Amino acid sequence: MAKTTKDILLEGIRNGAELTKGQQFRLTMLLCTPAIVAQLASVMLQFIDASMVGSLGANPSASIGLIATTTWLFGGFLFSASQGFSVQVAHLIGANDFRAARQVLREGLTSCIMLSLGFSLIGMIISPYLPIWLGGGEEIIADATRYFFVYSLSLPFMQIVWLGGTMLQCSGNMKLPSILDVVMCLLDVIFNFLLIFPTREVNVLGLDLTIPGAGLGVTGAALGTGIAMAVTACIMLWFVLVRSPELNLRQDRGSFRPTAKCLRNAFGISGPMWLQNVAMRGAHIAGTVIVAPLGPIAIAANNFAITAEALCYMPGFGIADAATTLVGQSLGAAREKLARSFAKITLLSGMTIMTILAAVMFIFAPQIMSVLSSDASVVALGTQVLRLEAFAETLYAASIVAYGSCVGAGDTMVPSVLNFGTMWVIRIGLAVFLTPKLGLMGYWIPMCIELNIRGVLFLLRIRGRSWMKKAIVVGLQIN
Repeated sequence: MAKTTKDILLEGIRNGAELTKGQQFRLTMLLCTPAIVAQLASVMLQFIDASMVGSLGANPSASIGLIATTTWLFGGFLFSASQGFSVQVAHLIGANDFRAARQVLREGLTSCIMLSLGFSLIGMIISPYLPIWLGGGEEIIADATRYFFVYSLSLPFMQIVWLGGTMLQCSGNMKLPSILDVVMCLLDVIFNFLLIFPTREVNVLGLDLTIPGAGLGVTGAALGTGIAMAVTACIMLWFVLVRSPELNLRQDRGSFRPTAKCLRNAFGISGPMWLQNVAMRGAHIAGTVIVAPLGPIAIAANNFAITAEALCYMPGFGIADAATTLVGQSLGAAREKLARSFAKITLLSGMTIMTILAAVMFIFAPQIMSVLSSDASVVALGTQVLRLEAFAETLYAASIVAYGSCVGAGDTMVPSVLNFGTMWVIRIGLAVFLTPKLGLMGYWIPMCIELNIRGVLFLLRIRGRSWMKKAIVVGLQIN
């Protein structure tokens, strides 16, 4: 198979070739464009998914919104675990040690699947109590319990999707994980369409059609998502283990038993990310507790506005994925100057794109919210907070993409401290006082302030040099 421009440029990183600024920018765009497109497609499909539940009314929407922050907490642990192994793979591929990269993949599979099974069990056990702990009203507790139980069952599949995706991305293959992300979202919409609503008659172009449905409501939404994850996990695993030129395990034999050295390297990356996840998601859960007393309308508006904001920030995460790969492989090849250059290029790209999308979000906020909810009160309140949040997106982009560069370097401790400090001291600290006085706006004003301050702090971090001194796996040899 003929090599693509992307393949040639990635080989140039590993083999010490000089890359012009134009080539660096082109490689950045080649890597991040599929991820950006996939993220935007994912957001649009999430809108459709959320609107299905939203059409059921404010209470079903609030039941999912109530436990959404806890699903992020669990998911954050699993995603961070994936990063702990995939960043090692990026460094080893940058150092042209493909055999060691495949061994890290084997050990990562075993470790991450075991971790996800543990979280799945915990989630199922606490599902009856979680909505009560979060302050949910009687009208939403039952739906929230069932949703979280089914979500917990699907965690091992989620782990495989994330581990496979980050492994492929760090090997330089951004396109396939992006395509599979879109496929998963399409499957989610299809399964939800069949599982949420009951069997019904619809008229299409004068023809009466019977649309089958299970009528499971909120539980159907969780089942649809879980089935979509399971199908995607199987496809992802096949591509990683069999089809990937760099990672397919047929090229050599190795043990799937985790070794102390690989686990230490993984924990050195994932450990601070886990602490950050506890702090960040814990803050989100605290935010849910702060918002919950405002009632179902505020809970639903808050949840839908967060979903709508993804229109802006998810492309930033796509660029951050490219930054992780480019910085990781550059440092694996011992090319610090090139790593710094890629960090700057991805940072500027992310801030530019998210600023443009923030303007779109500000202008079309009412239309965006009306797609997600049929409740006029939810739409009006969500529009207010979305337009406020538009003024945070530029510097939010700086924190997202800069964090991706730091992860690629294995530098996760200081960024985690920055995220923890701004989230708890600024966002939650202010929200405790402002939300009871200003309603939902009292929660989103501190969020806007905090994201801007966080962005400035990450810009200062990237300006220095210490974040590039954390590469820990170059030279790792696995027999």
